[in-house]
Amino acid sequence: MEQKCKYIFVTGGVTSSLGKGIISSSLAKLLQARGYRVTIQKFDPYINVDPGTLNPYEHGECYVTDDGAETDLDLGHYERFLNVPTSQANNVTTGRIYQTVIENERRGDYLGKTVQVVPHITDEIKRRMKLLGDSGKFDIVLTEIGGTVGDIESLPFVEAVRQLLWEMGEDNAIVIHLTLVPYLKAAGELKTKPTQHSVRFLLESGVKPDILVCRTEHHLNTDIRRKIALFCNVNVNAVIESIDLETIYDVPLVMLKEKLDKVVLSKLKLAAKQEPELLQWKEFLQHVKHPKHEVNIALVGKYVELPDAYKSINEAFIHAGAASECAVNVKYFHSELLTDENVADKLRNFDGVLVAPGFGNRGIDGKLVAIKYVRENNIPFFGICLGMQCSVIEFARNVLGYKDAHSTEMNDGTKHAVIDMMASQKTISQKGGTMRLGAYDCVLTKGSSVSRAYGKTKISERHRHRYEFNNKYTAAFEKAGMMITGTNPETGLAEIVEIPTHPYFIGVQFHPELKSTVENPHPLFVKFIKKAMTLRG
Repeated sequence: MEQKCKYIFVTGGVTSSLGKGIISSSLAKLLQARGYRVTIQKFDPYINVDPGTLNPYEHGECYVTDDGAETDLDLGHYERFLNVPTSQANNVTTGRIYQTVIENERRGDYLGKTVQVVPHITDEIKRRMKLLGDSGKFDIVLTEIGGTVGDIESLPFVEAVRQLLWEMGEDNAIVIHLTLVPYLKAAGELKTKPTQHSVRFLLESGVKPDILVCRTEHHLNTDIRRKIALFCNVNVNAVIESIDLETIYDVPLVMLKEKLDKVVLSKLKLAAKQEPELLQWKEFLQHVKHPKHEVNIALVGKYVELPDAYKSINEAFIHAGAASECAVNVKYFHSELLTDENVADKLRNFDGVLVAPGFGNRGIDGKLVAIKYVRENNIPFFGICLGMQCSVIEFARNVLGYKDAHSTEMNDGTKHAVIDMMASQKTISQKGGTMRLGAYDCVLTKGSSVSRAYGKTKISERHRHRYEFNNKYTAAFEKAGMMITGTNPETGLAEIVEIPTHPYFIGVQFHPELKSTVENPHPLFVKFIKKAMTLRG
């Protein structure tokens, strides 16, 4: 009987950071545009149960789904490209696999057998690889295997793929291998040996790639493609060029031109259905590449050395800018380096300032300095999570006169804990997956700036935090001019603060950047950029 769901496995070779997530997202976008129901999942080889406890310097941003999964940042790409939410099932790590198998063993589920990598670990990997496909919601599931072929930690995942390929049959599952064809300047030519060796690693694991996507800085001519096809045992039309591009959002159109989607459909014995028009996507790209306006935004954060720590924020700025045909130039400022003495010189020429999320005491003083400056000088301000909490602390100190006001995250002895640990968090000792995570409802005050931005008074946004605005200070804040304009309807938790007398001063406890996509730029980012454009003149 023919399998209902088809599977595409995406592996990487030669080096990391070649862009498996972008290639997977681009292919999925093309298949979606052809009328197929598509999703993507990521299998990561590290032993952490999830990225939630990883420092952003280690792994970039931690992405959060509606159902509260702390995931790899590639899931952000999946959602931004497909405009479809992901879930707990879309990201699995070695740690989660082993955790499940060990729990099974402790319960006696294996009936006294010796628990081994094969079959027990690989069986659990296969089970999770098929979960989304077995749900009946999708026609095609793309599975990105993290890491690089040849890595020790990736071997169980590659073995699981080998077994699934055999179990499903060649018309139901294929492998796309992303590799590198480097250009040696001294020799003046592209070199195919790294790709050949990478494919050999894969073949030694029992997996034969059906399609090769070759990252390159120079175009692959016919001779190079034929050489790769010959020595890697694939069809010439299955050697796909992935050249460096101006923006990641160009990749789907380039993959369309390279006919990657057609080759995939042919190998899976699926009809091409309709031609992908991608009209909205092309219009978005037109606005990104040919803006009519320009704004300069300062991003104040503590992980600015690694832009991937703020990946979703950066992409949300691109989406919001395109919505107004505006180029958004983002400059990073390390909050540890901002002081009362230099803040004016650093920020006075910017059209808006975003104070970014984060954890811990490091860099807090610089964030407070930046917020005080933009509040007093009528520069548009947008604070996210810790950025919102810092805006509350700054207001308490400099407007309400509570000089020691702080968050108990940084100072648990403060007399004015305007930000305090959520009651539900105070008995929790474990760190992983225990914060307030996922989507929660929020009711907006009618007539507020945020309600006008959203165009409605009830929203749902994603969270990742342990600390909250202390509601016993609500009356004092609102009397002084900082209003609570968004609250959780069940708990009364303050979700949004704004200063109505300021041109644009909004702080949100949630993470709006996580819901911004190409097709639906987030309204708060759109409003922020429009206000920056207006004040720029």
